[in-house]
Amino acid sequence: MLDEKTLIRECLKQNQSAQTELYSSFSGKMFGICLRYAKNRMDAEDLLHEGFLKVLTNLKKYRGEGSFEGWIRRIMINTSINFYRTKTSNFMVDIDDIFDLEISDVDAISKMTEKELISQIQELPDGYRIIFNMYVIEGYKHKDIAEILNISESTSKTQLLKAKKSLQQKLKEK
Repeated sequence: MLDEKTLIRECLKQNQSAQTELYSSFSGKMFGICLRYAKNRMDAEDLLHEGFLKVLTNLKKYRGEGSFEGWIRRIMINTSINFYRTKTSNFMVDIDDIFDLEISDVDAISKMTEKELISQIQELPDGYRIIFNMYVIEGYKHKDIAEILNISESTSKTQLLKAKKSLQQKLKEK
């Protein structure tokens, strides 16, 4: 097992065993990220492979600042977002819908197991799922989400509220 700096250096030299080790070391955690953004396991696998191709292709751009895992994570998130952004440009909803929402005081999401939550997130419409992941799990601000997805902050907030409401409803049905 190579240390991180040696692993990066060897991958930059196109060393296949180092590339395999890199994939083996990070694919488990990164698959979890892709799975949260994907509609199903097959899409998540595609996102993971596409993301790792980008990691290896852009490895020379990693400057050693911050966590290497964080750098890979960002690539996986961006790959996932870009996949759904190109697949559908319809993240928009009627902003007036926000006034029809009643958000329960019950934190339904915290009562779900991780597996249940991932399953429920995968069932959300693309816009809800992407924004839920970015805001709740990845910690993006609505302003940043709006810029990345080229939508308004209000749309980001609406999509998040609808995603939470949908998840709460699914929990009530259980």
